[in-house]
Amino acid sequence: MNVNIKKLHEDAEMPKYAHEGDAGVDLVAIEDVIIEPGETALVKTGLAFELPDGYEMMIRPRSGITLKTKLRVQLGTVDSHFRGEVGVIVDNTANFADLFDIPTIEDFYVIYGIDGRYYCGTNNIKEGGGYIIRKGDRIAQAVIAPVSRAQFTEVETLGETARGVGGFGSSGVSAE
Repeated sequence: MNVNIKKLHEDAEMPKYAHEGDAGVDLVAIEDVIIEPGETALVKTGLAFELPDGYEMMIRPRSGITLKTKLRVQLGTVDSHFRGEVGVIVDNTANFADLFDIPTIEDFYVIYGIDGRYYCGTNNIKEGGGYIIRKGDRIAQAVIAPVSRAQFTEVETLGETARGVGGFGSSGVSAE
């Protein structure tokens, strides 16, 4: 399948698969973005896509970032008829009070990079637990997949199943 891509920024990097057999391509940040604890940011990719009709692009987290940081990439959908810049929504779930056992944060700050490095100092900045996504960082992955279109029919009753209306947690947590 061919997907046409337009670079909207000179520093935009064409998406690529990191390994043979990968389902997703990496999306790369085109600028530095600092995300403080509790904040949400849009990370720009500088790319617009022309997806074939009947397909979508799913924006997904990279597992290493999710495991090693407090950053959470929000799942996203890019529809085939969208032609604007693809961005990645990222939440910083860090809470400064949970990160350090210090009596005051008046003169202390910490900024983490998604590469595992961190930067800290004391210059009267009341910040901490922030993350920096640097220009060139692979921040998310995109998976292109077919879309099924459903037809909906309103009915008076639904078919019976063993589960019935059992909702969240109805199957328990034990594997036995």
